[in-house]
Formats: sequence, structure tokens, C-alpha cells
Amino acid sequence: MIAPAFQATVAVELVPPVLLAPFALLLLLFAVMPLTPARSKHWWEHNYHFVSVGLAVVVGGYYLLKVPAGGVMLGHALHEYVSFIALIGALFIVAGGVHLRVKGEATPFENVVFLLVGALLANVIGTTGASVVLIRPWIRMNKIRVSAFHIVFFIFVVSNVGGALTPIGDPPLFLGYLRGVPFFWLIEHVWGAWLVTLGLILAVFYAFDLRSFSHMPAPVQSEVAHHRDTFRLEGKRNLALLAVIVAAVFLPPGYFIRELVMLGAAGLSLTVTPREIHAQNHFNYAPIKEVAFLFIGVFTTMMPALNYLEAHGSSFGFTRPTQYYYATGGLSAVLDNAPTYVNFLKLAETTFVEETDVERTDGTGSYDHRAVAVLLATKPRIVVAISLGAVFFGALTYIGNGPNFMVKSIAQQAGVHCPGFFGYILKYSLPVLLPILALSAWLFL
Repeated sequence: MIAPAFQATVAVELVPPVLLAPFALLLLLFAVMPLTPARSKHWWEHNYHFVSVGLAVVVGGYYLLKVPAGGVMLGHALHEYVSFIALIGALFIVAGGVHLRVKGEATPFENVVFLLVGALLANVIGTTGASVVLIRPWIRMNKIRVSAFHIVFFIFVVSNVGGALTPIGDPPLFLGYLRGVPFFWLIEHVWGAWLVTLGLILAVFYAFDLRSFSHMPAPVQSEVAHHRDTFRLEGKRNLALLAVIVAAVFLPPGYFIRELVMLGAAGLSLTVTPREIHAQNHFNYAPIKEVAFLFIGVFTTMMPALNYLEAHGSSFGFTRPTQYYYATGGLSAVLDNAPTYVNFLKLAETTFVEETDVERTDGTGSYDHRAVAVLLATKPRIVVAISLGAVFFGALTYIGNGPNFMVKSIAQQAGVHCPGFFGYILKYSLPVLLPILALSAWLFL
């Protein structure tokens, strides 16, 4: 078998630079087409899936026909895509059978508490599960004054930053767990950065929401301030199925057993969930369809970019935690954060861990596990930087993390205005989120 690093080097040597264009084109189309005049926007809405699959075929076909071991690399990328979409899809379907009935209108303080609970829940059922379960109640709670910033801050907190404490919280952290990072190591080392970052985001949200609340007529403010919310959970059977999906994450890979269990839980959910619950949730397959087609293009067309990073990353000269934090984060915002995390973890191993150090360890397991053990013991802040960069910066764009785009799609299906690709970045990510993430790096890295 050809070593992964050698595969990447061969791929970079044989793949022409022009093959980076499909990935850039896909991102550009996703960002620009929704902002174009009605006719072209309508064309994009009806043909984006053909464009995404077509670009994936161009890149995948080149790897298959022209690159030695390209079929292996393509198969690995497609396997990751299947695992990704099985998890995302299963959580979407099962969570769509859970209806949290909410009465009343939330105050700014109640909204902050709700987001904090969502952040904690993200570490138990993942950012995807928490996002799908809570986004519809979140919209209903704020139905009188729901605005774009409500959706954006939900993505910041529940779909990304909240899930930084456990390997279940976000896919890159789970890959770190499989490669030897102990399950509770993250909580011990990142809880301070998580708490400060989350607290600052919630504080900014509270200021936004308080301003929104103050614009409501005085009688309505008084009524909302004195109401008593009642919460009623329907579709409780699906909670057990969510637990099955989370447990399936820990099944050994191979033969798609993990994915089949997840999809089996989704199929059972569709069977046991009463139709009225799906109707109350306005459940349909449009959001997961968009995610599935967009990310088949992303997973395939980003292969040349990831190969270049793996082959030439050591020449970047990264030695400080902040360099890993911003580099991992910057790429996680536009590439899938799971392979980005793995590549920078591997880069850290090759930079800081000598082969003799690995041989001297008494630990068991694969070479990668032993190398990670040495890295954790000698350079823990590097691993913290890679982990936080992958999770936190996934919130910078709609495609930084799978749940982001799904939340946007669900919100739009519910009639909520959401900012476009550039609006999200220019109005919220750069002026609000990025300074908070920079402050977190300054304090903890």
C-alpha cells in the first residue's frame, strides 16, 4: 500500500494547478448565484446539483485516470462523504421527529439561556443533532421578531463553538479521538477557552437582542416580560434513536456498518413518528438535499487542495500554537474541517515528534497513536490550537461546518430572512466573531 504522504506528493506533482479551479468555482457559485438577478438565481436553484456533481466528476475522473493510487484517494474521499452524509442525514431525519412545543415570546435573557443549553447539548448529541432539534423551537420562540442575527448567532453557538468539549461534539474532534486523543483530554484542556469564547459571543448576542427587543411596542414588551413559557416535548421515541446514532459513531469503521446503523435509525424514525409531528415541524427533505449535493462537490473538488497541504505543509515552518490555530481555522472556514484537522495534526507530528521518541514510548497502539501520545505530552497547546481552530472557525462561513448550511436552509424554509454568503461574512463573521476568536487565541494560546 502506498503511504498517504507519498500519495499526496505524487498527486501534487501530477495534478495541474488548473484542477484547483473546480473547488474555487464551486465556492464562488455558491456565494454569488443567490445574489444574482431572478432569472439566473432561478436557474441556479434548479441546477446547482448538476453543477456540483459535474465538477466532482471532473476532479474525480482525473484522479481515477491520471494519478497513481488516485482511485484509492478518491475512494477515501467518497467514503468520508458517505459517512458524513449518513450522520448528517440520520440526525436530520430523527431530530425532525422531535417537536419541542413552545408558547410565548422569548426575552433576550431567555434566548441567552436557550443558546447556552444548546451549546451544552451539542457536546452530547453533536452540533448537527443539537442544531436540527433546536432550530425550529428557536424560530418559534422568537416568531414576533425573529431576524437574521438570530439565525447567525444560533449557527455561531449551537452549530459550532458549543461542540468543542467532546469528540462527539464535532467530526474533527472525533477523528482526533480515533487517532489517540483521550476522550476527556479535550474538556480538561479547552474548557477555559470554550467558556470565554462562548461567553463573549453570548454577550454580543444579548446586546443585539436587547436592542431588537427595545424596538417592540411597550405593551408587547410588557406582555412578553411577564409571560410564562411552557415547553412540551413530543416524539420522545426519537430521543432513543438519537442515542443509537451517537452510539453508532463509536462502532469500528469498515463495511459501512456504522452508516447502516445510522440510516436504520432514520428509517425507523420515519416509521414510528406520527405525521402530525412532521407537519408541526414543517419537515421536508429540501435542507438535507441541498447539503448532500453541495458537499459531494466539496469533498471531491477539495482533494487537490488537501493533497498540496499534506505534501508541502512542512515547508510552512509552523512552530507556534497561534500559527496552527489560524491556519487550521482559516482552511476550516472554506474546506471541510475534519480532513483539515487531520492534516494539521499530522503536520504537528512530523514537526515536533521524532521517530526515536515514538519508539521509546511504552504505549500500545499504532504508530499514529504513539506519535499523538508524544505530541500530547510535549506540545499540548499545539493540539489545543488545532482542535479549537477546526471547531471555532467552522462558524465563519456557511460551508465551514455541515450544520451551518442546514440551519440556513431550515430557516429559509420557515420564511426567515438569512444573510447571503458574503453578507454573513461581512456583517457578522469578520466584525463580530473573528475579534472574539482572536482574543481567545491571545488569552489561551
